[in-house]
Amino acid sequence: MPKSPPAGTASGHCLCGRVVFEIDVPARWAWHDHSTASRRAHGAAYATYVGSWRKRFRITAGDDAISRYEDDATKTVRSFCSHCGSPLFYESARSPHMVNIPRALFVARTGREPLYHVAIEEAPDWAYTGAPLVPLKGYPGVVWQRAQRKKPREREGMF
Repeated sequence: MPKSPPAGTASGHCLCGRVVFEIDVPARWAWHDHSTASRRAHGAAYATYVGSWRKRFRITAGDDAISRYEDDATKTVRSFCSHCGSPLFYESARSPHMVNIPRALFVARTGREPLYHVAIEEAPDWAYTGAPLVPLKGYPGVVWQRAQRKKPREREGMF
C-alpha cells in the first residue's frame, strides 16, 4: 500500500523568531510529558510535545542559533535557542527517527491533538488538575480555585 503524501506543513519558531522550523502534517503524535526532566527543561508543570518523523522535519532559519544539551546518562538531546533560551527540540536515542517539538512553538495546527500523558506518576502535587475555577474579583482575566469548604461535623447523641 503506497504512503499518502503529507497534507501540508506546520511551521513554528522560538520566542525571538531567530529559529524557524516546519514539519509535514499531520504530525506523528502529540502528548503531555509530566517527567521531571521535561518539567525542569521547560520550567513548567509539564511540556506538551508534537512528534515528527525526522525526514518530515526541517529547520528553515536560524540553524546557527541552536545550542544543544546532551545528557549522556539518558542518551537524550535537548536543543534551545542560544539567543532567547526557548526550548526547541527533544531527541532520544531510543527513537532516532523522531524529533519532538514543544507544541507551543507552532503557529497553527499540527494535525494531532495531545491525547497521551507520559510519566503522569511524576506530576507534581502543585500542578493544576482541572478543578473548577472562578473569576477573581477586581482582576480581569484572572481565575482561581476556591478552597474546599469543610463540611460541618455531625454531632452525635444530641437527642
